[in-house]
Amino acid sequence: MNMILPAAILEIFQYQFMQHAFEAGTIVAVIAGIVGYFVVLRRSSFAAHALSHIGFAGAAGAVLLGVNPVFGLLLFTGVGGTGIAILGPKAANRDVQIGTVLAFMLGLGVLFISLYTGYATEAYSILFGEILGISLSDVLLTLVVAVALLVAVAFVYRPLLFASLDENVAEAKGMPMLAIGITFMLLVAVATSIAVQVVGVLLIFALMVTPAAIAQRVTKKPVRAIIVSVAVALFSTWLGLFISFYQPYPVSFFITTIVFVLYLLVRFVYPRISRAKNQVGTGNPDIHPVTIDQD
Repeated sequence: MNMILPAAILEIFQYQFMQHAFEAGTIVAVIAGIVGYFVVLRRSSFAAHALSHIGFAGAAGAVLLGVNPVFGLLLFTGVGGTGIAILGPKAANRDVQIGTVLAFMLGLGVLFISLYTGYATEAYSILFGEILGISLSDVLLTLVVAVALLVAVAFVYRPLLFASLDENVAEAKGMPMLAIGITFMLLVAVATSIAVQVVGVLLIFALMVTPAAIAQRVTKKPVRAIIVSVAVALFSTWLGLFISFYQPYPVSFFITTIVFVLYLLVRFVYPRISRAKNQVGTGNPDIHPVTIDQD
């Protein structure tokens, strides 16, 4: 029995397409776990969802022009994210601006798809992901973009965290809220663009939101929450890829199912275990307040 798992792993990595899938999946899971934490903290899940659909329009345009869809994703999500940040600087009234930008971009996506005369598999891969079809060049592009994104996150981590915890206090202290908002939306745009390769436009929540939501129910420390978020995203992606190798179903289905099951466990089982151990403090036993720490 102990030899079955190592043998299965060795069998998977004999195939180059699986190697590329694990490489790209690992990169995307790390980025999605980190950026997703701020998405949940800033209550911007709708923004992330909107950007994924805006990216669909860009990818469809890129496919129409015969260009790598990732470039279209990056362009449209970047422009859309900047527009959302400028039109809706306050979280309280941002939904209307997001919906407005989203509607226009989706209209463009419909136009591009209607003009495209190639195989429908291109559009299908944009909607649901095609991680098993990722090439080495795609992996390298994803890696370069991810490294740049990590550097950007490290640079803006402290001001972004402070502004995310209480934007009114941050604004009162003179922090450049518009610049921070635009930077955040650009980070989400880039993370969304590369995550689409794994789970597609329609299932982006699986890696961008749910792991971070799980992490916030487990710990109140920002750094620890980010680590948990990344760990959940990695575990779900790796296990989803492993299962999909032996089952004739989409990888994105397994990844989303695993993440959802983990969320249910943390949502309903974890609080009971915590209460049993007398480790729950005051307030909501499920979601801990976030504080800035030095860990």
